[in-house]
Amino acid sequence: MKKTTQLPIAKKIQEILTSHNDERLDNYYWLKNKENPDVINYLNAENDYSNAMMKHTEDFQTVLFEEMKGRIKEDDTSVPYKLNGYWYLTKFETGKNYPIYIRKKGSLSAAEELLFDCNAMAEEHAYFNLGGISISPDNQLAAFTVDTVSRRQYVVQIKNLVTGEIYQDTILNTTGSATWANDNKTLYYTMKDETTLRSHKIFKHTLGTNSNVDVEVYHEMDETFNTFVYKTKSKKYIVIGSSSTLSSEYRFINADNPEDDFKIFQKRTENLEYNIAHYKDHFYVISNIDNATNFKISKTSENATEKENWKDIIPHRTTVLIEDIEIFKDFLVLNERENGLNKLRIISWNGKEDYYLPFKSETYTAYIGNNPDFDSDLLRYGYNALDTPGSVIDYNLITRESEVKKEQEVLGGEFQKEDYESKRIWATSRDGVKIPISVVYKKGIQLNGKNPILQYAYGSYGSTIDPSFSSVRLSLLNRGFIYAISHIRGGEYLGRQWYENGKLLNKKNTFTDFIDCSKYLIEQNYTSKQHLYAYGGSAGGLLMGVIINTNPELYKGVIAAVPFVDVVTTMLDDSIPLTTGEYDEWGNPNEKEYYKYMKSYSPYDNIKAQGYPNLLVTTGLYDSQVQYWEPAKWVAKLRTLKTDTNKLLLKTDMESGHGGASGRFDSLKEVALDYAFLLDLEGITK
Repeated sequence: MKKTTQLPIAKKIQEILTSHNDERLDNYYWLKNKENPDVINYLNAENDYSNAMMKHTEDFQTVLFEEMKGRIKEDDTSVPYKLNGYWYLTKFETGKNYPIYIRKKGSLSAAEELLFDCNAMAEEHAYFNLGGISISPDNQLAAFTVDTVSRRQYVVQIKNLVTGEIYQDTILNTTGSATWANDNKTLYYTMKDETTLRSHKIFKHTLGTNSNVDVEVYHEMDETFNTFVYKTKSKKYIVIGSSSTLSSEYRFINADNPEDDFKIFQKRTENLEYNIAHYKDHFYVISNIDNATNFKISKTSENATEKENWKDIIPHRTTVLIEDIEIFKDFLVLNERENGLNKLRIISWNGKEDYYLPFKSETYTAYIGNNPDFDSDLLRYGYNALDTPGSVIDYNLITRESEVKKEQEVLGGEFQKEDYESKRIWATSRDGVKIPISVVYKKGIQLNGKNPILQYAYGSYGSTIDPSFSSVRLSLLNRGFIYAISHIRGGEYLGRQWYENGKLLNKKNTFTDFIDCSKYLIEQNYTSKQHLYAYGGSAGGLLMGVIINTNPELYKGVIAAVPFVDVVTTMLDDSIPLTTGEYDEWGNPNEKEYYKYMKSYSPYDNIKAQGYPNLLVTTGLYDSQVQYWEPAKWVAKLRTLKTDTNKLLLKTDMESGHGGASGRFDSLKEVALDYAFLLDLEGITK
């Protein structure tokens, strides 16, 4: 297929897919085989067409890119954290795309020790990601992981931090993290299935040996579960976890004794979810046992870990979701969520103190930061809001004093916090449920229905999209856009039940919530159908696919990033990465009830002859989460059925995967394309 600016039309090869005596015709099934030159030619033709259609915006894209890049402090350094006698920092240097990892022994005035310069490591690669760094207990070695394909299959290597030598030990196809036993020579890691990419085995590697002789210490046989390994903050235990959407299981050994066999903490039970943390001679368990939908915290002896021994210390509350905990020698810190808002709760082990840190806004994000030091009196946490750049704050648990260690700088001189306004509004869904929407805009706009809005949501896996600051987003706000996050069901913004009401056979609530939020924004004169835009990625891209099938008239334009749009075909193919672990989220289409429900909303299966909004669809050839062929098939089918003359663009990154480009500035070029697409539709050209 030669390079052309003509409309790319994929050839049709009929494939009949049959399940439950139901036949589906798929003319683009052949696009699954990227070894077929015709597939690559088609993707390249779509890229050429997209480039041609957006060529008139190229100068504007450059302006947007430089504008967004110009707000970012290029020579930047993270707030250091202390671990085992060393201060660890990450820094960026002007003109460089990747981080540099360093440490200092004893004090911040000590000389720098270079750990990893990712700029040098990335030189020969189109894509580069340093996954995880694990320092040995004696501080002499670093296990590090690298992905140069963007398929999240990491290679583990070991570096001697004294001599700088990279050892010959090389472990392929891992999840990107590794954990040292306390002997400084035994390393635990998680292996992926080569085909499905499911994290399914834990191995033990001995320093200086060939990975071919590594010992398999655990094999997760249940295809709906993934497994992982880590060390407790107390450094006493190595823990292997197994989890599915609805249940979990842990096993552990003393980190001093890597030759021991792992002992089960509490065997998996259907619908029992739990996490564990260790302190002194007890484990602390966050679980949903006894119908604790929003979770509760229990305590149990490290010698009696089964659930019958769990004693409640923080009871279940119907209005408060427990998201996480952090344990210090004198305090327990809880990350809770009530009425959608993050709350950090401080409890002293002596029982004398129990209070919340005060936050006033309704459009903020607060979270527990990096706190690896067990004996510290400082809680590090992060705070930002839709109109407030992020801060890293150290809170003294003894004196109750706060110190802002770092505040995000927004360069360029154009940002003044007081020029922007953020708030939370509530739409009413068709079944009477109130749906929160976080909005931010530049002050001075009139609610006259003429404002362009970019409405964003995700709405799956219980993943909550908190209202956080983005300097990049200023390029839209400063040009008159309102940015709105719809906190729809399927996330956990309003607690665990909010998630339960947006998955499986309740999944359609996710889609109707978003549409009802759109209608509310129009009814309240924030915008109109001529100025409303929607954006979603991955499972949020599925959301985009549904809303343009059901309510295309509401949106002027839609961006679908790496969209999960061929739901039925993907969920029926258990060789595809992630599929089997997704049954608890979407349902198993091998069961007729779920098949019919899934088919009733699957974007690819429900394309019809009608007008569609302007569409920009993006994907990556090496995507391991949502395979490239889903958006490719979707676009190909849309081209043959849509009755409008609106734009339909498919942009495939031929060198990356689910997360897009790897460099911190390269990724801004992708955002510049997205923004140019939206602004061009609004007639905004500078």
